[in-house]
Amino acid sequence: MRKLASIQTVNAVEPIPGADAIERIRVLGWWVVAKKGEHRPGERIVYCEIDSLLPERPEFEFLRASCFKPAQTDVDGAEALPAGFRIRTVKLRGQVSQGICFPLSILPPGAPTDEGADVTDALGVLKWEPPAPVGMGGRVKGAFPGFLPKTDEVRVQLLEKALERHRGKTFYVTEKLDGTSLTAFVRQGEFGLCSRNLWLDETDETNLLARVARTLRLEEKLRDARARLDRDVALQAEVIGPGVQKNKYALPGVAIRVFNVLDVDAYRLLDHGDGLKLLEAVGLEPVPQLGTLVLDHDVDRLVAFSEGPSALNPKAQREGVVLRPLVEEHDEDVGGRLSFKVVNPKFLLKYDE
Repeated sequence: MRKLASIQTVNAVEPIPGADAIERIRVLGWWVVAKKGEHRPGERIVYCEIDSLLPERPEFEFLRASCFKPAQTDVDGAEALPAGFRIRTVKLRGQVSQGICFPLSILPPGAPTDEGADVTDALGVLKWEPPAPVGMGGRVKGAFPGFLPKTDEVRVQLLEKALERHRGKTFYVTEKLDGTSLTAFVRQGEFGLCSRNLWLDETDETNLLARVARTLRLEEKLRDARARLDRDVALQAEVIGPGVQKNKYALPGVAIRVFNVLDVDAYRLLDHGDGLKLLEAVGLEPVPQLGTLVLDHDVDRLVAFSEGPSALNPKAQREGVVLRPLVEEHDEDVGGRLSFKVVNPKFLLKYDE
């Protein structure tokens, strides 16, 4: 589970050219802007990642003018996410800042202070999620099924040790697309459909994902894939196009691009080449393939590498890139398959409202 708020150490403090009142500090692989003199190298602090939603408490009130988000409600009017202060990527005096730091004194009594300790619950921090897009309601069968992995990728800023350990390894690179997540599967003869967090009723076409599945004949294609592999199969894809995230790719119609192909029986993703071959055989398109990269990069070089235009629309900044080895493997720092994302800060500054 993602540690939105954790105990970390300040690794470096550096001046920002032309700035008298602020400086940048290094926490994990992130650069964070702070008041000059507020932190020093080696100091232990509370670090809250971007997309943290801090509760409405007096100690966070200074964030109201720039960070306040009202409560969100679901289709029935119930509170889906409380009001709070959302931490996002900002740029101050030319320096990109991602996250926010507090002294340990902000912690309640009894909270852990060991480096790496998760204090998300202790501070009442939640993950901020944008309001659900129009057309994402409809009937729900239950929570996201446990026999499938969720689609979140670890950010590279959390993986400095892993980068060093895998130096010299060849990774394939794909574009990270900004749409809405879809998971579809065939398991024990049953076709199923999921959003990022929910198992949906695939017959309820008031939901965009159910309409997409029908239009693209996903059930038929998954059954074809299952017959080819003689294994139950799932795919995970990004839905893009009109009505989805403002259609940054200027597509004429709704489409999907697949980023995961899963052997459900083995709870394992297919290796890169095998996944591409299967998608081609059943007539589905992968996310844009950006070639390979021999890893010889620190976090900052990978962040710079993530910047650039989208392969689908050169007028739009791409959201970022995802790196994976050509053959699936496990990594202790990732906590699962070796796969991580590098989000383009220019994209966040332009689109992340």
